Amino acid sequence: MLGLNLYHYLYRPKLNAMIKPIEGYSKLTKEEKIDWLTNNYTSDPKAAKALLKRYWNIAEDVQQLHDEFIENTVTNYYLPLGIAPNFLINDRLYAIPMAIEESSVVAAASKAAKFWLDKGGFKTEILGTEKIGQVHFMYRGNKNHLSAFFEKVKPKLLSDASSITKNMEKRGGGINSIELRDKTNALDNYYQLHCTFETLDAMGANFINSCLEQFAKTFKVEAQSYSLFTEEEKAIEIVMSILSNYVPNCLVRAEVSCPVTELKEGNTEASKEFAEKMVQAVNIAKVEPHRAVTHNKGIMNGVDAVVLATGNDFRAVEAGIHAYAAKDGSYSSLTHATIENGVFKFWIELPLALGTIGGLTSLHPLVKLAMEILGKPSAKELMQLVAVAGLAQNFAAVRSLVTTGIQEGHMKMHLLNILNQLEATDDEKKTLTHHFKKHSATHSAVVEEFKKLRRIK
Repeated sequence: MLGLNLYHYLYRPKLNAMIKPIEGYSKLTKEEKIDWLTNNYTSDPKAAKALLKRYWNIAEDVQQLHDEFIENTVTNYYLPLGIAPNFLINDRLYAIPMAIEESSVVAAASKAAKFWLDKGGFKTEILGTEKIGQVHFMYRGNKNHLSAFFEKVKPKLLSDASSITKNMEKRGGGINSIELRDKTNALDNYYQLHCTFETLDAMGANFINSCLEQFAKTFKVEAQSYSLFTEEEKAIEIVMSILSNYVPNCLVRAEVSCPVTELKEGNTEASKEFAEKMVQAVNIAKVEPHRAVTHNKGIMNGVDAVVLATGNDFRAVEAGIHAYAAKDGSYSSLTHATIENGVFKFWIELPLALGTIGGLTSLHPLVKLAMEILGKPSAKELMQLVAVAGLAQNFAAVRSLVTTGIQEGHMKMHLLNILNQLEATDDEKKTLTHHFKKHSATHSAVVEEFKKLRRIK
C-alpha cells in the first residue's frame, strides 16, 4: 500500500502552490465564486465547473431560491427523496417521504410498515411540547440579594418582551415560565435564567432567542438601579442568551403491539423465540453503550430522513435525542420492548422540537410537497410521524439482527451501488441482480461475478 504522503503526492490534484487567502469572496458573483474555486482547488477547472452547473435547477427562480438559502452557494447537493408507504398511524394511512443517501433505509421502513399494517398499525401520543431557552450569566455577590432581585424583576422581564410574544400569544403560545437557577456548584459564579416556551407549529428558534435576548437586556439594565445590590453585585455579566436543543419535555411516544402468536404466521414456537430475542436485543442496548450507539443510529436513520425531507433541523434533533438517551447517566437504548400476558409491545419516546411553518417549510418546493403528502401536519402531528419512522426503522433493524442477520438485506440493497461503481451496463445489472437473489451480495462476491461476466482478470 502506498504511504499516505506518497499517495497524496502522486494522486492529489496538482493545485496552484501560490494560493492566497481571498478578500470579499461573498461579494463575488456566483460565476466569479465558481471560477476562483475551480481554478484554485481543482485539477480540471473546466470539468469541475461543468459538474457544479449540471446540478443547477433549470428553472431560474427555483435555483435563485436555493442560492439564497445559505451563503456562497455554488450548486445544489442532491439526496434521494424516497417514499415509505403503508404506514397505518392512529388508524390513518400515510406515505412518508424520506430524504437519505443510505441504502436499505427506505426499504426497511416500508417493510416494517407493511409488517404492522394488519396488526393495528402504530399508535402515538404527544407527552409534552415545552421548549427551553436560557440566559447564562455570572454574578458575584450575595445569593439572597440575587433571588430577591429576580422576584422583583420577573414581571418586568415579561412585560418588556410583550412586543415579541404578542403574535405568538394570540395563537395560544408564548412564555410558559422563567426561573432563576443557581449553577455555582458546577461553575463558580454561574447562574442562569431557565425559561420555557410554547411555540405551537413553529420550531421557534427565532422567537425563543429574541425573548431571551430581551430578558438579558432587561435583567442587566434593572440590576443597575436595584437598591439592595452593591456596586459589585450590579455588575452582572451576561455571557450568552440561547435556546437549548435539549427538549426533554417536548416529547412524543410511538408504539406497536400484538399477540406474540401473530409475530410468525402459524408458528407459535417461532413467534415466541422471535419475541424473546427482540426483547433481549433491546435490553442489551439498554445496558451496553457500544451497542446502544449503533442501535440508536438505526433509529436516527428513520428520524433524520423524515426531518430532512420536511425541512427541519436534523442536527438539532440529533443532539437533543442523543442527550435524552443519556438522561439517566449512561447512554442507552431509545426503544423499549416487553412481553406481558402473551402480548409483545415495542415503543419509543423521543424529544422532538419540530416546525411546520417558517424557515424551509414554507420556502423549499420539495419540502412543501412533502408536507402536502403528509396531509399538511401540525407540529404535533409531525412529531408523531417522525417518531413512528424511527420506531419502524429500529424494529426492522433489530428484526434482521435476531433472525437472518443485517448483512443479507443490506448487501442486496447495496448491490446497485456496487454495480454503479463498477460501471456495469443495464444488461449486466439485470443479470447480476438476478444472480444475487440466490447468493450473498458481499462486495467481493459482486466484483468476482462481474469479472466473470465480462471475462476479465
